Amino acid sequence: MAIRFNFGGDEHIFGEVSEEMSLASFFTGLSMTNAVKQAGIRGVTEICPANASFQIRFDPDLIKPQDLLAELKSMESAAAASDPVLDTRIIELPVYFQDPWTHETMLRFRERHQDPSSSDLEYSARINGYATIEEFIAAYAGQPWFVSMVGFVAGLPFLYQMVERARQIQAPKYLRPRTDTPKLTIGHGGCFAAIYSVRGAGGYQMYGVTPAPIYDPERKVRYLTDEMCLFKPGDIVRFKAIGRDDYDATLEEIAANRWQPTVRDATFSLADFDKDITGTNAKLMELLK
Repeated sequence: MAIRFNFGGDEHIFGEVSEEMSLASFFTGLSMTNAVKQAGIRGVTEICPANASFQIRFDPDLIKPQDLLAELKSMESAAAASDPVLDTRIIELPVYFQDPWTHETMLRFRERHQDPSSSDLEYSARINGYATIEEFIAAYAGQPWFVSMVGFVAGLPFLYQMVERARQIQAPKYLRPRTDTPKLTIGHGGCFAAIYSVRGAGGYQMYGVTPAPIYDPERKVRYLTDEMCLFKPGDIVRFKAIGRDDYDATLEEIAANRWQPTVRDATFSLADFDKDITGTNAKLMELLK
């Protein structure tokens, strides 16, 4: 499928790879943005990859819109045919599921939910065919997730579960957005997980919280001194379910600036993944041991 290009005002070109998210669409978009970056096109000021699309910002005084569009179209065939192999990282992130803070927030906004009589976890487990919350959490944390974009607010990652499409966990957003969501909430909307980097409004189902900061503009957190955002597109994440004791202990270690997440270098091949999803995931998670 050809990329659909549209102009966004006087300074942006938007490229839509696909109307639906897939890892193949993500890799095509990533290949395009990497090609633009490597080309060093005069006048390009920002490059933003997304789930199944990308956006390029440019200075129209330095390059004509139609000239940039022609440059992008000339890269499309090579991007679509590129070998989808990515040198990346796998990150283990502790998550306290069924925590008291998202539960309290959930109760305050129950009238905005599809099923006010159920918790977000109960509702999501039921519509995805899981008999219990525990089975749902085991499935949620049992396979890795792919960071397909970072944005909306600073440092917030969107994550796509690395399983067959038929097994992907899906849940709708709240009927009306909340005006409050605890910082570092693990949320879910559609087929995407997200981690709320700051406290604020939101509409995703809430499943738990991580004690680990993922965004630090002051760069004081031990593992965020070089980059203020933990995640970048292409990262792979494994959620590790923890209880309250481990959550509190991790918070103490973070306050003392002694803790950092387990991060391992990894290579991800889309072709290998498509051939053997279970085997590929097992090899990735083995890196964390």
